[in-house]
Amino acid sequence: MWLLLVLLPAAALPARGCRAPGEAAVRVLSARLLGLAVEPGLDADPGVYVGLRLAGEHDLRAEQRYLERLRDTFQGRYGRSLDSASHSSHGHRHRDAEHSTDTRAAAQWPETGRLALYLLGLRATCPPPDPGPQRFLVTWLKYYLEKDWKGSRRHGHPLTSYYQYSLGVLALCIHHKRVREEVIQRLLVAEQHRRFRHAGSSTVDTEAVAALAFACLEREQLVRSRLAAELRAAVRGIRARFVAAQSEDGFIGNVFSTPLAMQVFIATDKCRTQPAYGRAMAALLQRLDAFTSAAAMAQALPVLHGRSYLDIASMQCKEEPDTLTPLALEPLSVGPGNMMVRLVVECPVPPCPQHLLYDLPVPVPTGASLLDLLRVAPAQGPQNFTFETQDTSQGPFLTSVLGLAAQPQERHYWQLLGGLGSSLQMGVADYRPEDGETVILRLSKW
Repeated sequence: MWLLLVLLPAAALPARGCRAPGEAAVRVLSARLLGLAVEPGLDADPGVYVGLRLAGEHDLRAEQRYLERLRDTFQGRYGRSLDSASHSSHGHRHRDAEHSTDTRAAAQWPETGRLALYLLGLRATCPPPDPGPQRFLVTWLKYYLEKDWKGSRRHGHPLTSYYQYSLGVLALCIHHKRVREEVIQRLLVAEQHRRFRHAGSSTVDTEAVAALAFACLEREQLVRSRLAAELRAAVRGIRARFVAAQSEDGFIGNVFSTPLAMQVFIATDKCRTQPAYGRAMAALLQRLDAFTSAAAMAQALPVLHGRSYLDIASMQCKEEPDTLTPLALEPLSVGPGNMMVRLVVECPVPPCPQHLLYDLPVPVPTGASLLDLLRVAPAQGPQNFTFETQDTSQGPFLTSVLGLAAQPQERHYWQLLGGLGSSLQMGVADYRPEDGETVILRLSKW
C-alpha cells in the first residue's frame, strides 16, 4: 500500500463545496469501484470509467488500462467514418473480418447511451487523447441520435430511450459540438409533455440527464437566446419537481436515482442553497451499502465529490493524487436456515396466453438473492420453471421467464415488483427477499 502522496497529471475540477462530508466512506466506495474495474472477466463499461475520473482519488495506471480496454471495444467498432463502414468490401479483409462485422452491427441498432458515456470518458481523460479518432465517434453519435429517432418516429419516441437520447445530446455538448435545433426540440417537447414516464416507474433518471443536457447547451452557448430561455425554464421545472418529489427519507425517486437528481443541483449551482440537496446527501450516505454494482457506484461517486457531468467540459489537466488502491467486495453470506418466498409471474400484455402464469411458494436459504430463488423455483404443472438473464455492467438482467422473452422492439421488459406492486429498485442478483415476502415478475411495456 502506498504511503506517499504521488502527484501526476490529471484533471483539475471546480471547487467542491457540495461534496459529502464523510471522507472515509466515500473513499471506500471509490476503492470498491476500482476493485470491480480491475476484476478480470468483466466487460469494460464507459460509465464506470466516467465515475472513476470524477472521483477525488485515483489509481492512474489502473484507469489507463481500463481506458485501453474501452478503446479496444469502441475504436474497433467506431474507428472509421460512416461512409467507410457502409462501403466496407472484400478489398478491406486485411483490416480484420471481425472488425467489419462490428461496424455493420454498430449501424443496425443505436448504441446511443454507451457511445455517449465513452465520449464523456474521453473528455475526462488526462492527458487528453488524440482528437483525431474522436471525430469519427462524434459523427457516429450524431448518426445514432437521428437513427434512434427516425427508427421509431411512428411511436413518437426514440428507439432506445429518452435517457440514452439525453446522454447523447449531453455528450455532444460536453465536446462543444453544436446539436441541430430539431434534435434538442424533440427532447424539450418530450419534457414539456411529460413523456418520460413508462410502466409507472420513476422518471427521475431521465429527467436528470435531460436537465444536465439542457443546462450544458445553455452554459456553452450552443443555442440561440430564445431556445436557451426555454431550456432554462425546463431545468427550473425539473429541479422544482425533484424538490416536491423528495420523500421523507430524503431520496428523490429512489436511492439509485437520487445521485443523478443531485447532479442537477450541482450543475445549476443550487447545491449550497437548496435544503433538498443536503437532505438527499444525508440519505445517500446512510445507504452507501446499497450500491453493490459497478454501474450504481459509478453513478453515485460524482455527487459524493460535489461534481456533475457538466464539470467534465471544464476539466484541465493538472495534478491529482494517485493514491487509491482497489478493494475487493466481500460476498454477502447466506444463512443456515430456510425461508419461504412466494413467487408470482404475471403477463398482462397481448402475447401471453393468460395473465397469471405462475404462483407458488419457493423455499430458499435465508439471505438468498432473487437470482438464487429463481434457480430453485419448482415446476408448476408439466412445465419446468425456466428463465434467462443477460450479463450487463449492472449485473444480470432478466430477459426471459417461462419461455417468454422481453422484446425490446415492442418495448417490453420484465419488471421486478414487491407484493403490493411497488418496484424492487434492484436487480435479480442484488435483491434479497425476506421470509414470507411476495415477489412478482411482470412482463410490462415501457
